[in-house]
Order: sequence, then C-alpha cells, then structure tokens
Amino acid sequence: MGSYITDTPHVGALPERRLSERRAAWAAADARPRGMAVPSWTQPAALAALRVMSALMLMQHGVQKLLGEFGGYRGTPGATAELMSRSGVAGVLELVGGFLLAIGLFTRPVAFVLSGLMAFAYFLVHAPNGFWPIMNRGELPALYCFVFLLISAAGPGAASVDGLLQRRRRR
Repeated sequence: MGSYITDTPHVGALPERRLSERRAAWAAADARPRGMAVPSWTQPAALAALRVMSALMLMQHGVQKLLGEFGGYRGTPGATAELMSRSGVAGVLELVGGFLLAIGLFTRPVAFVLSGLMAFAYFLVHAPNGFWPIMNRGELPALYCFVFLLISAAGPGAASVDGLLQRRRRR
C-alpha cells in the first residue's frame, strides 16, 4: 500500500509531483485578493463610526433614565430612576460610559464594562421573559453587548482621545 506523498500508487493516492502542483495551485488561489479592494483607512474609520454612533445611542438611554427626557423613565414623561437603584446606576453608566466611548477615552475598559452592563441587563430584565431576544424584547441589549465587546477587543479606531494620547506619548 502506497503513501499519498510517494509515487507508489494506491486508490486515491496522488504522485508527489501532482500533489505539489495541487498545493501550489491552492497557495496561489489563497494569495489572490477576493472581492473588492478596500482602502486601508476604511476599517479604523468604520470602527470609529460604530463606536461614536453606538455611544450616542446608548447615552440617550442614560438621559432617559436620569433626566426623564425622550419619553421618560419606563415610558412616563418626566419620570426618572432613583439614582441608587439598579436602573439609576445603569443610567449613570450609560450616560458617562457613553460619553467616554463617544470621545474615545479609556475606550477598551469602558467598552468592556458597558458590554458587561448590557449582558447583565439582558439576563436580568429580558431573559426571564423567554429565550429568544425577539420574543423577550432584548434585541437592543444583546446587540449592544456584542458591539461593545467588539470595540473592547478592536480598540477605538480613528479619531479618538486614546489615539491622540498615544501619538503624543510616542514623541
């Protein structure tokens, strides 16, 4: 019985020459760019846009809980959450953390904390109402959780205070 990498044939075996030709073809296919060429600046810019827009949207929830704007706390116009309640603490984290995330200051730790906050909100408030986020109205905290986890792993992207401070430290 022969080996796959020798010239001794058996059922399914390829001679070494044919095998190396096939490997070379696979390597060439892997080296070719696929799809549309994307400029190198787009990834940091897209990450920054995701960071800023998700932070601004999260801040609205903090303003809603703490200041009673945008329909107020729990849909009651002008109502606010008690500051030392779970909702009040969540509101502070949403507002302050959202602001820090929007300007890109302490991006990774803030995004990680906000990801945890959203996971906590999902499992504490929404998951008891059913498994599926579409049924328990938990799509937004679930989405925020993973967006903030991505930002925590990837960093702030372009146009951030963190990036500015890092450039100044290099000088």
